[in-house]
Amino acid sequence: MATTEIQERPDAQIELVERWRVESLERVGYDPESAAVLAASHEIDLHLAVHLVENGCSVDLALQILL
Repeated sequence: MATTEIQERPDAQIELVERWRVESLERVGYDPESAAVLAASHEIDLHLAVHLVENGCSVDLALQILL
């Protein structure tokens, strides 16, 4: 997709970002449903969500902290 197309379709850009966030979260251990919820919540810091799980926090506890 060309840059001009993405700029003309902000929804497409948001979708790409959210897909990337889901993949990043699933990669560190979040289940697909939790990853989708976090990815769609743009106020949640993706790096913090990843950091918590990578450093030994359970997914359940991470979700409690983040949500």
